[in-house]
Amino acid sequence: MLKVTKRELFSCKWVISMAHKLHTLLDTARTVFGSTMALVRATEFVDIRDLPPMDVIFGQSPMMAVAREILERTAKTNVPVLLQGESGSGKDIFARLLHAHSNRSKGACVKVTCPAIPHSLIESELFGYEKGAFTGAYTTKRGRVELAHQGSLFLDEVGSLDLSVQAKLLQVLQDGSFTRIGAQESRRVNTRLICAANGNLREQTENGTFRLDFFFRINAVTIDLPPLRHRVMDLPILIDHFLNLYSKSFGVAPKPVSRELLRLMHAYHWPGNIRQLENMIRSHVLIGNDEAFAAELLPVASTRLIPEINLANPISLKEITRAATRELEREIILKVLQANGWSRQKTAKWLNISYRSLLYKLQDTQDQALPVRPAKSTS
Repeated sequence: MLKVTKRELFSCKWVISMAHKLHTLLDTARTVFGSTMALVRATEFVDIRDLPPMDVIFGQSPMMAVAREILERTAKTNVPVLLQGESGSGKDIFARLLHAHSNRSKGACVKVTCPAIPHSLIESELFGYEKGAFTGAYTTKRGRVELAHQGSLFLDEVGSLDLSVQAKLLQVLQDGSFTRIGAQESRRVNTRLICAANGNLREQTENGTFRLDFFFRINAVTIDLPPLRHRVMDLPILIDHFLNLYSKSFGVAPKPVSRELLRLMHAYHWPGNIRQLENMIRSHVLIGNDEAFAAELLPVASTRLIPEINLANPISLKEITRAATRELEREIILKVLQANGWSRQKTAKWLNISYRSLLYKLQDTQDQALPVRPAKSTS
């Protein structure tokens, strides 16, 4: 039988106790490190040099021309700007452009992806904290608002912010003052606020999840970015840009997109917008399989374009195919008309058909509620 002295027993208990404390310390370190790395990924300094060419960003769409005019008029001012548009429509690029063309371009453009930061950490991440403000605050930390001094602060998906955080940001907008967590005195900062939203902030104010006074402050100027399905005339420019970009990145020869794929892309509704297009072209450069590319576009396009089929009687495949083709042509023409401000001459030129052919095709769509061309303003 093994005999253990009191001293040896005490030593064993001490080792076990220290091992348990070390295990707890390692768990805490992993948690803190993981949270810190998550914040690094969620909030970053935006590199304004890595921007596509201006003709790629704006294309030829009249709606993008309006957005460009507003951007150029407001870039050098200090007024807050609200960027509205669906996910993937280019709000991040526009925020970088605003900063790059502003008087603050030499300062930092600090991006905060609001939903990526836990609600319990967003206040300390934005406004910083003093040493000893809470458990684990071993040093003083500057927040993102303070880091954006003399620069721009970009809040992506601002609609996800808590009401209390909105109130503190409202104070920054009003007089430039804020207070670190645990501090007694307020600080002042000079920054330009740029916000982005892919939801309806007006509806959020009505249901009480977004402050009305904060909403009025951040949308001093609003830039609406159209979805890709409303600017299909820009598809060739965007496709060429992404083909060249990823061909150089992967060191392969660019493979042009076929006319058949281009037709499918015009009819596609692009729920993921430009981001989805970029991912598709990147895969196309790597794989180069037209069938795989078309398979991603066909499910949505085909289900919308297949006409009603009465299976009670024999059917004509030729007639059904002809009807589906007419429907596809109609959707393409309507989208290009809308993108060209309903100009028939521009639409015919872009579609590479004669003006007379376009008029003939439009006659077939008159009984299908073709929108009337807006009257020109007399002012």
